Amino acid sequence: MRLSGWIAGAAALLIGSGLASGQTGGELSSKQMAAMDRDLIEVTIPRLGGMYASHKYAVTQVVQWYTARIGRYNGIYRAVQDVDLKGALAVAAKEDAEAKAGGKGFVRGPLWGVPIVIKANTSIAGQVTTDGWEGFQIKGHELVAPKDATVVAKLKAAGAVILGQTNMPDFAASDTNRSTAFGRTGNAYDVRFSPGGSSGGTVTAVTANMAVLGTGTDTANSIRMPSSTSSVVGLLPTRGLVSIAGIAPLDWLLDNTGPIARDVTDAAIALGAMAGEDGLDFKTANSAGKAEGGPYTPYLKTDALKGKRFGVPAFIVKEVAASVDASGRGNALRPETRAMFMKAVEELRAAGATVVFDDTILPDSYLEMIRAIKTRSYRREGTEGFLKEFGPAEYQSVDAYQKAVGTALPGTITGAPVAPVAGQPARPTVAQAVLESDAEAEANYFAPQRAALAKYHETLERLHLDGMVYPATQMPPPDETMAQDGRLSGGPHSNTGWVNNIGVPAIVVPGGFYPSGLPFGLELSARQWKDGDLLGWAFAYEQATKHRKPPVLVEQGLLP
Repeated sequence: MRLSGWIAGAAALLIGSGLASGQTGGELSSKQMAAMDRDLIEVTIPRLGGMYASHKYAVTQVVQWYTARIGRYNGIYRAVQDVDLKGALAVAAKEDAEAKAGGKGFVRGPLWGVPIVIKANTSIAGQVTTDGWEGFQIKGHELVAPKDATVVAKLKAAGAVILGQTNMPDFAASDTNRSTAFGRTGNAYDVRFSPGGSSGGTVTAVTANMAVLGTGTDTANSIRMPSSTSSVVGLLPTRGLVSIAGIAPLDWLLDNTGPIARDVTDAAIALGAMAGEDGLDFKTANSAGKAEGGPYTPYLKTDALKGKRFGVPAFIVKEVAASVDASGRGNALRPETRAMFMKAVEELRAAGATVVFDDTILPDSYLEMIRAIKTRSYRREGTEGFLKEFGPAEYQSVDAYQKAVGTALPGTITGAPVAPVAGQPARPTVAQAVLESDAEAEANYFAPQRAALAKYHETLERLHLDGMVYPATQMPPPDETMAQDGRLSGGPHSNTGWVNNIGVPAIVVPGGFYPSGLPFGLELSARQWKDGDLLGWAFAYEQATKHRKPPVLVEQGLLP
């Protein structure tokens, strides 16, 4: 069901969402709800599995509790764009029947009975893949997915129960979470502030306990930056460990997908379910032979940081930004974020790690290497490939969409000229090509990427580093109710997009709270295919600090 339009007031929310009291697929008594509030707030996958094993709760009851919670709070925070109540209850009933039948052959999958949410750019068979854009939900021309994205199929096979799809900015092309399909998502710790983008819907849903975990996608920072605003764990796997087939692309050569969870253990369990080779994604070829394979929970040890050495990228922590955006504004590290980062550095050292500051660790010149990796020439190819496999019968190509609907797909996802926005200059036309047959592909993409990746690894080797550590954003979450520097905020910007360009894994873990009460996130990155080690470091930091605190939600809107 579609939760559409701005809804004023909590009462109107419950009616408008279709999740009013008594409409969650069955009644839960007030006594049951109170008990489940105690048991399920901040529940982890292992704890939920224990409740199922002891028959404390049925999957259907747990799904009812989560959908009731979405109905209670979603009109304020706008995290979940679509709720598939009928589908979720059908899966829950099936799993309850399996558990009741039992028998020696009955084995629960790693995500059996776990309610999750999926970002709205990721195909779910029979559902509309809005990609955050109103143009994919035009009545009679909706982008209804003919089949599941590979990662969705894997999550379903692991036993997950999909509650619905989360809000995201149009085409995942923003650092904040405003969409033409569903409006604005607020930060669960204070709805006036940004949760970041483009996976802001998922992070708000997960941190607000509207689901156990969810999926995000990341082209430049879109799992990690919003995770840092909301005290959740956001994992960007090594590119090629998890397939992106079936995810509407922004820039398919930089796009990636991974889990967003409230703790590292749940993220590790989810990654094990999501990972695997896929013929529809060339980056996953032979990944099984290169990766630290799952399950990933054996890597989670409380002493995993002892003896490890981490470098701090110089360009991220500079007082003056090396990078300047299209508006001419730099992206220097804010003083309050620097202070939070230095506290986290001391916590890492207390846990046994060495943190190295050195001006030669990824200096400004490294950004020039990253900028040399050219991908915009291949954006149309990514969109064409997605529509061919995961578009509706009405339009399975860029041209077919224009013929069917009467308007063209935006240049954001086709590489065509992009019109000026908020006073910024238009992007020039970039000739589109097919990567596999383009004579310039080696010079545009492959060679510069190899060089930048080699430099990253060379830096690790030269200084005997295990990985990198840095703040996940350059600033705290901004207030979106008033202008900042003369305009509404475009989000809590970060300098972490370089990770996508070279395809190494990175993770954000809760790193404490600013004096304002808003979260700070610490990011770690590792060598390619060392995802298990990375999870281990994050787990050790999490267990040593225990920074996560759930938000206190409101039931009345603070914004019109």
